[in-house]
Amino acid sequence: MSNKFSYSIIPFIAAGAACLTLVTEANAHGDEPHSDEPATVASASGLARLPDGSVNVPKQAQRRMEIRTLVAKEDEHPLTVELNGRVGIDPNAGGRVQAPFAGRIEPGTKGLPVAGQRVEKGQVLAHVRPVSSAVELGNQQAQLADIRANRKLAEQRVKRLESLEGAVPQKEIEAARAELSSLTGRERAVESSVGGSEAITASASGIIATANVLSGQIVEARDVLFEIVDPNKMVVEALTTDPSLANRVESAALANVTGVELGLLGGGRSLRDGALPLNFRAKVGNTPLAIGQPVTVVVRLNDKMKGIALPAEALVRNQANETIVWTKASVERFIPRPVEYKTLDAKTIVIVKGLTPENRVVVSGAALINQIR
Repeated sequence: MSNKFSYSIIPFIAAGAACLTLVTEANAHGDEPHSDEPATVASASGLARLPDGSVNVPKQAQRRMEIRTLVAKEDEHPLTVELNGRVGIDPNAGGRVQAPFAGRIEPGTKGLPVAGQRVEKGQVLAHVRPVSSAVELGNQQAQLADIRANRKLAEQRVKRLESLEGAVPQKEIEAARAELSSLTGRERAVESSVGGSEAITASASGIIATANVLSGQIVEARDVLFEIVDPNKMVVEALTTDPSLANRVESAALANVTGVELGLLGGGRSLRDGALPLNFRAKVGNTPLAIGQPVTVVVRLNDKMKGIALPAEALVRNQANETIVWTKASVERFIPRPVEYKTLDAKTIVIVKGLTPENRVVVSGAALINQIR
C-alpha cells in the first residue's frame, strides 16, 4: 500500500518542480512585470510629464485649459531697452504750495483739503498767521504804535493844509497827502504781520496728491504744504548711461502697465548720480499712477533686431529657473525649449535665441502646462 501511495504523488511532485522551474527562468530573464510599467502606460494616456521632459496633454484637457498655439515667424523688430524710471508731477499741469513765511496754519471757510480732493486754481486752501518770538513781537508792536501816531499827525496836517487851500502852495498839500498815504500803507503792512493772516491758494487745478498740514500746525518758510497733480497728465523720468539714447528713441511704454501713453520730451545733458535723465510726458487713461511710483520704461529704438515676436504670457520658467516656451510636437505632446528674449512692449516679447521658425508655440495656457508633473 505504501508503494501505491508513493507512486501516486510522484506526478504531483514533478508538476510542482516544473512550475518552480518556469518561475525561476522567468525571473532570470526579467519577464516579471514591473510595478512602474503599467503606471507609465496609464499616465501617458493622461496628463503626465514624460521622462524626456516633455508633457502629454490629451485633447480634452487642452480644451479645458484653453491651450492656444501660434506658428513662429521670424521678422525684424525694433530694438528695445528697459530703463528704471519714476513718476513725477507735470510742471505744466500741477504744482506745489509752500509756506511764504513761518506761521500757524488756520483752516479756510471750507476747512483744510485732504489728499484726493479736487481743487481749482486760485482756491483758498488755508491761512497762515505769522508767528514770531516775544522780542520780535514787541518790536513790531512798538513800530506799529509809532506808525499810527505819525499817521494821525499826518491826517491832521493834511486837514489843516486843505483848509488853507489857496493860501498855501499846492505842492505842500500834495506832499502831505503823499506822506499820509505812505504811513497808511506801512500801518497796514505791519498790522497784518502782527495780527493778520495770509491766504494760501492753489497754484493749479487738479487733485491734492499730498497734504502736510493740520489746523494749528506751525510751519517754516518754504515748507511744502500741498502737492497738486493732474491725474491725467504726469511726467515719467527714466535714467540711462547712454548719452545717444535720446536721439534713437522711436516710442516708449511702461512695462506691465496698460493704458498709459508716453511721449518723449527730451534727454538731459548733465549727469546725475552717474546717469542721464530721459523725460516722458505720460497721458494716463484708466490706469492710475502715483507720484514717486517706480516704473520700468520700455524704450523702442530705431535700431532693428531679428527675432520671433510672441505674447509675453508665452514665457514661463522651469525648475532650473530658466526662461522657456512650450512648443507643440504632436497632437498631445508638448516640448519645453529654453530661450533668450528681449522686451518689445508691455505685452510682447521677441525671442532672439532658442526657437526656430515654423514651430507651434503655446501662447495661451503655458503656465498651466508648466505645472504638470
